[in-house]
Amino acid sequence: MEVGGVDISMSRRAFSVTYDYRCPFARNAHEHLVAALRGGADWDVEFTPFSLSQVHVEEGDVPVWDNPAKTPDLLAIEAGLVVRDRFPDAFFDVHVGLFAARLDGGLDLRDESVIRDVLAASGVDGDAVLAAVADGGPRDIFRKAHEAAVTTHQVFGVPTFITGDSAVFVRIMTRPGDDASVARSTIEGVLALIEEHPELNEFKHTTIKR
Repeated sequence: MEVGGVDISMSRRAFSVTYDYRCPFARNAHEHLVAALRGGADWDVEFTPFSLSQVHVEEGDVPVWDNPAKTPDLLAIEAGLVVRDRFPDAFFDVHVGLFAARLDGGLDLRDESVIRDVLAASGVDGDAVLAAVADGGPRDIFRKAHEAAVTTHQVFGVPTFITGDSAVFVRIMTRPGDDASVARSTIEGVLALIEEHPELNEFKHTTIKR
């Protein structure tokens, strides 16, 4: 299987990482993932969508998946899922582009025109993607992925790294740029802490070096 033009079918290390395009820490983690994979990291990464809007729904209220007023909140991730599954060669560009549109450009990902611009910049047919979103299939994929993360691993936010039976919410403070080596060592460091030091439940610096 190819994602973003990278063959990950024979990767040796499998893990997943949640994301919502509104979160800057998810952006940091996923930029590291993309840069490392493009640089040849031998990982099998599942890019797992997670809805921060659904996390904030009060118990007993209508889930975002069934609430027409929340449909725009789901648009960007649903569009990204269509690209991931139908236009995988363009997924990395679109994935990073959607984060950039929201967090670098300050654009509203609920606006269909913003999504179209990101798709066009990555060479993807916006009409085809949005038609697939309108069919409802991506909503079902999104919902199942989110609910599985919550039910199986008690995931509460993004980015959460899931490897084996372990799920850990992680905040990476840096962005990799185009440095695949830095990106790979950063992610490998995160995975090492999760897999080799399960006794560490919280590990947080009291100050941030700028």
